[in-house]
Amino acid sequence: MTTTSSDMCGPTDDPPRKSCGDKVDSTIHSFFNRVGVICASKAKITIAVSLALAALFGSGISQIKPESRPEKLWVPQNTQHQNEEEMYISYFPPTSRFNTMLVRDAKGKNVLTKEHLVSAMELHGMIETEEIDTTDIEDYEGKKELFTFPDLCSAGGGSCVAYNPTDPICNCLVISVLRMWNYDLDMLQADDDLLSTLMRYGSREDLEGVLGNPVFDNNGMLQSAEAIQVTYFLADRSEVRNGNEVDPINEAWEEKVFLESVQDNEPSKSNIDVSYISTRSFSDEFGGAISGDLVFVQVSYIVAFIFLGATLGSRIACGKGSRWAMSFAALILVAASTAAGIGLSSFVGLIYGPVHSLLPFILLGIGVDDSFVIANAFDRERKVSRSSENDDGIIARAGRALGRAGASITVTSATDLVAFAISSSSSLPALSSFCAYASIGIFFLWAFSATFFTACMFIDEKRQRDNRRDCLCCVKRSDDNEEEDDLDKGAKEGRISTYFRKYHAPAILSKPGKAVV
Repeated sequence: MTTTSSDMCGPTDDPPRKSCGDKVDSTIHSFFNRVGVICASKAKITIAVSLALAALFGSGISQIKPESRPEKLWVPQNTQHQNEEEMYISYFPPTSRFNTMLVRDAKGKNVLTKEHLVSAMELHGMIETEEIDTTDIEDYEGKKELFTFPDLCSAGGGSCVAYNPTDPICNCLVISVLRMWNYDLDMLQADDDLLSTLMRYGSREDLEGVLGNPVFDNNGMLQSAEAIQVTYFLADRSEVRNGNEVDPINEAWEEKVFLESVQDNEPSKSNIDVSYISTRSFSDEFGGAISGDLVFVQVSYIVAFIFLGATLGSRIACGKGSRWAMSFAALILVAASTAAGIGLSSFVGLIYGPVHSLLPFILLGIGVDDSFVIANAFDRERKVSRSSENDDGIIARAGRALGRAGASITVTSATDLVAFAISSSSSLPALSSFCAYASIGIFFLWAFSATFFTACMFIDEKRQRDNRRDCLCCVKRSDDNEEEDDLDKGAKEGRISTYFRKYHAPAILSKPGKAVV
């Protein structure tokens, strides 16, 4: 026996596709109608259970697995390349961290003069002799000690042109033309033929490796250069803690000695201009960007609160028709969904990388949209004045409102969730984890919007009916004749709906509007 789509959807004279669509829509409407009635009739219990579930799932944050190593975030895992690279590192692990400064003339002229070389040597002297105290290092677990660069450097010969075993710098790996004077300021100042001394550094190619844009004459003699490169190597002491590669001593030296020394060299106070980079520079900039994102998250929540409060209700000033409390409830909805999503994702073992700081922005946008849809549906389903509605009437309206809004928030949430879920199959761990986190967060937004926010809307509708103050629902307002919503038979159209009905729609449907579109 052959079954047609018409048989599956039930006997009907309408086209099968339309009948199936109507059945799906009716099923979604009925489901959310029941959810709305249940949540409104047990509003306080619904709010308490929603927040308890958010806290329960959010507790999974204790299992969060932070990861900041680029090779674990942006390199496809379990590939031949990765396996071979890990094998190579197991035999030849990294041994050094580098810190490089580029010394130039403050006005862009020749830097191979005694004045400039003396300034560079003085700067080197600060970097070589400045001490760090381990008591100032937060993550250091050893005993109290004082360290200088020679104590931390990678061992290497040839750093001094005339090796002196008693001079600590000669036992360190440093690459620079300053080696021609054994990193000794007195030797440099006593040299009357700097260019000849520099020519003994090595071949032309060797000089081009440490000088920026060097100029040679026809005989191959060095004449000038625009920059001097000085590179310091520290012995690697890194270890992995909670998915982060840390090296407390070296990182402290780079911050407190190297970076502070080169940053204090202001061109206005010196004849040289110094550019620099250290091993910790990437993490510093990345961390600064993440900290900046956290500030933007706070600002975005404040902006969203003000926007919601000004547009969710029929009036901005607190009173009947205002919804500042619901604006705050919408932010709680987003925060609870974000916490629950991150907690559940962490509990199942997904990594948390720096890019995950974008999640609050995404979830805020989707959560605000769902709040608008549900609040608008509550307004559209009100056919009588608020003062004439009893609790059962508001409960029934909550069911009708969520039945109307349920299909909309379900379709948009499902679309976003599926898009992120598919993207979680990416071979890049950072992208895969981020999309998985986002899809789980969107699910919680959908669930809490239909339950927590609906229950909050019911309580707010009771507050407006009883003429109680917004955000202070325990305080009742004095009765007056200025509450226009009680005079209307139904809901008053909001400002956004009014704008689209009166101005936006007519504009795009006009002949000029159609031409532009």
